[in-house]
Order: sequence, then C-alpha cells, then structure tokens
Amino acid sequence: MSTHAKRERLLLADLLEAAGPDAPTLCEGWNTRDLAAHVVVRERRPEAAGIILGVLRNRLERVQAEFAAKPYEELIQLIRTGPPRMSPFAIKPVDEGANTVEFYVHAEDVRRAQPDWAPRELDPVFADTLWKRLERGARLLGRKSPVGLVLRRPDGQTAVAHRGTPVVTVTADPGELTLFAFGRQKQASVGLEGDEDAVAKVREAKLGMS
Repeated sequence: MSTHAKRERLLLADLLEAAGPDAPTLCEGWNTRDLAAHVVVRERRPEAAGIILGVLRNRLERVQAEFAAKPYEELIQLIRTGPPRMSPFAIKPVDEGANTVEFYVHAEDVRRAQPDWAPRELDPVFADTLWKRLERGARLLGRKSPVGLVLRRPDGQTAVAHRGTPVVTVTADPGELTLFAFGRQKQASVGLEGDEDAVAKVREAKLGMS
C-alpha cells in the first residue's frame, strides 16, 4: 500500500526534475540542487545529525556540498528510490513518521518558488494527517513566536503553538497551516486575526525547526 510519505517523495522528485538544478526554492540560500542534496544526505549519511546538533554543522555542510556536486539526475534518482535498506528511514513507520511532512513542505518549497504556482488541493485523509502532526508539534514549531500563536482549522479545531499575549490566530486548511508553522509565512495562504503589530511580528518570526 502506498503511504503519504512515498507519494510526497515521488512528487518532490518530479517537481525537482521538472524545475531543473538551478531553480529557486523557498529555502533561503538554496536552489533546487541544494535542496535535492539535502534530502539525499538526510536519509543516507550520519552527518545529517548536524541538522540538529550544531557541533556537526560544519561537517554536514561539507558533505552536502559534495553531494550537490554530483550529477543532478543522480540526486533525483536517489530521492525516488529512497534510502538504503540499512537506513532507519527504510522502515515504513519511520519513513511515514519522519518524511510525510518533510517531503510535503519541501515539495511546496519548489512549487511556490515558481511564478505560476497555485494552491494544491489536499485530499481529506492527507489533510487530517498533516493536522495530527501539527497538533503534536505546534509548541516546538511556534516556540520562537514573539506573541501568542493559535493555529485553527476552518472547522474550529485549534492548536496552541505559543502561549502569550497578545494572541494571533492563524486560520487555514492543514496544509497551509503546516507551511506557516514551518516558517513559510509569506507563501502560506492563511487568514490572520489579532492586533496589527502582533500580526506583523508573526509574519516575520523565525517559526519552524530552526
């Protein structure tokens, strides 16, 4: 049975291939080649721990640069085929848990950096999956918000991303809320309610995992 992570993986590979190696992305300082190298290194090299551990950051950057120098077509194929069997990411529940949101966000990083992008309509099951992940991770993603931050689905379900005052409420479908919470505020299609100054601060805040 296909999984969300597998579907998003293949979509990301297709988008990277169609865009070519030198296209912009929403990841600051990265073009599509850099993003492809990041995805491959994250699944295949132990230096990927540098994403979280600052002490390994320089080593990670060197390894990622080495992969970025590989033929672009090779990087795309490595993304499509997935990690080697000995990688934890080769375990289906790990892949689903670690890569569903990762690949969704990066696919949108490619799509929304292009001038002709349009919002993607998500099926209800996938939207619910993104929402469940967002509920669990909201506090981590919103920890650097300078004001109170609440994420709300159109049906009224909410997740508190940061406690504080004044409060800004962000309303949108789960896919757009996910992008907003992962630091893509300017490209996410959302409604914002709250004090004007607080809203402006949230738009510029360093949300996400970084």
